[in-house]
Amino acid sequence: MFILRRPSLLSEELESMKEGDLVIIDEIQKVPQLLDEIHSLIHKKKIRFILSGSSPRKLIRCGANLLGGRALKKALFPLVSAEIPDFDLIRAVNNGMIPRHYMIQNPWNRFRAYIGVYLNEEIREEALSRNLKSFSRFLEVAAMSNGEMIVYKNIAQDCGIDHRTVKEYFEILNDTLIGYLIPGFTATVKRRAIQAPRFYFFDVGIANYLLNRRNIHPGTGIFGHALEHLIIQELIAYLGYTESSEKITYWRTSSGYEVDAIIGNGRIAIEIKAIDEVKSRHLKGLKAFSEDFLNSRCIVVSLDQYARVMNGVEIIPVARFLKALWNAEII
Repeated sequence: MFILRRPSLLSEELESMKEGDLVIIDEIQKVPQLLDEIHSLIHKKKIRFILSGSSPRKLIRCGANLLGGRALKKALFPLVSAEIPDFDLIRAVNNGMIPRHYMIQNPWNRFRAYIGVYLNEEIREEALSRNLKSFSRFLEVAAMSNGEMIVYKNIAQDCGIDHRTVKEYFEILNDTLIGYLIPGFTATVKRRAIQAPRFYFFDVGIANYLLNRRNIHPGTGIFGHALEHLIIQELIAYLGYTESSEKITYWRTSSGYEVDAIIGNGRIAIEIKAIDEVKSRHLKGLKAFSEDFLNSRCIVVSLDQYARVMNGVEIIPVARFLKALWNAEII
């Protein structure tokens, strides 16, 4: 509270620190006035800072000093499979990969608390939405669109709000790091591709809670959706942590061909199938995509027991794919 009233206290408290010393400040978006002090301390004393926060939106809105040229932006993701000894796919699909959620048997109460904190601290306190009730309803409807192509007008009708408000709400989810908008890949020539983005919550466990998906196991209808989400989540984290210049997109044509993930300019095409034996009929989307991108590496991530190659398409079991991904053998 004192530092809110007088940000210069930070400089006074750090007066005795030496060049190269490290200072960590959490939730920096709540005290944007500190950024001027931090700027000065970096310049005059050469102190290093790690500044963490859940959203840059307030900083940008209030015109805060964003330390242009003096700060590197990094994103911290939920746990990834490579960080967990004895990684349990079924647990991950059900609980998600937020550490406190993955580690316990039943994370449902923690999901509820997490969403409550998000609504209260990020949305209400930061005044990102003037109508918390409509935003809460939007969260539920957005969950129904998780992993699907976003049509703002349809969601607006379900929420009872204007489609421009829906678009703004999705931008809030993106800016507060609660979700990702994955653009459509449109560089193919032979088939007309759809440009509308797909949306994924940042963690599959959060989507499970909002959709009331429990006890997700192979063979159930919802397992495929949850598995796809988890793999996309891992791909996004890998691209982020490796600071790759390549982006993730998805491909869908007006005639119905679809590929779940495209890496870069068609260099890698990945389809995710929650089945224990991939057959030729499951390769239609990848084969259609490869007609435009002859050198594309086409992969199906599945529940197959063994890796194999079918008609030029690599079939890779989930566990093996995740291991290969983090060993830099996929991207």
